[in-house]
Amino acid sequence: MRIVTFIFAIFIASISIVSGQGIGSPGTIKDDGKFAASTKQLNQFFRRFNAEESPTDGNVRYYPGDTAYHSRSLRKGFLQILFDNQTSSVNTDLKTEFINSVLSPAYPQYINFHREGWLAEVQAEFSYKGKRETATLILKLQPEGLGYEWVIDEVSFPPFKNIFNKPVGDGKDFLHPLSHELGFMNLRRAFQDSNSPEAYTESNFKPDYLTLFLYEMKQNNIRYQTVTDVKFHFFQIEGWYFEVNQFNRPGFNTGWLISNLVKLNPGDKESIQKYIYDQN
Repeated sequence: MRIVTFIFAIFIASISIVSGQGIGSPGTIKDDGKFAASTKQLNQFFRRFNAEESPTDGNVRYYPGDTAYHSRSLRKGFLQILFDNQTSSVNTDLKTEFINSVLSPAYPQYINFHREGWLAEVQAEFSYKGKRETATLILKLQPEGLGYEWVIDEVSFPPFKNIFNKPVGDGKDFLHPLSHELGFMNLRRAFQDSNSPEAYTESNFKPDYLTLFLYEMKQNNIRYQTVTDVKFHFFQIEGWYFEVNQFNRPGFNTGWLISNLVKLNPGDKESIQKYIYDQN
């Protein structure tokens, strides 16, 4: 799938700082008013997952060489509060298995902002032909110059969903294999007489909805309105998939949290990716 380097800038606004839980003895959490429980920004989710910031002051970063950098006990404490513990259906046993896998002394695993294996899913409102429509945009990071940029990798847009329902079997029109002897004059069937010109394309034809979406936008037929929701999909931990959503609510269990967790069997990763990209 062709990646169109069309930058979609998203700024995740900080949410108010709330006092909350603190890390007591390694791997335990207590409500002592010292721990800033809310994971206010996604970058902070990365730092906490990896144990790269102070548990009492998120402005204090840990770097290679610091005693607490990637500390196993600190990571365990952070990981326990990086789950949505109020509305998620992730069971305790699965969560424990995931945390133990991530913290394996022989093979600890980390997430990396600049590494492949994670995606952003953005729900955005657009106006199209006088109606308000919701588009799902899949974005990924790519290197650009000395840094990185977010680019739109795919779009799912309901008005386009059934626009290329290619006929199959006996109901499919076709060009006779001797059409070349007629100078392909019978292309009239495809371009003038047919309501399904896609029927005359190769068997593995896949419409490029992102190009169509951008073309309609350039023609001013699609107009951007606003972003309504953002979530992130992670495949960086070997053998696991998890989803991160933002929760704005009172209490300690707020901010960017793991809302869904799946232990992957062979073939599961590809199936989940197809689902995310709306290719099922």
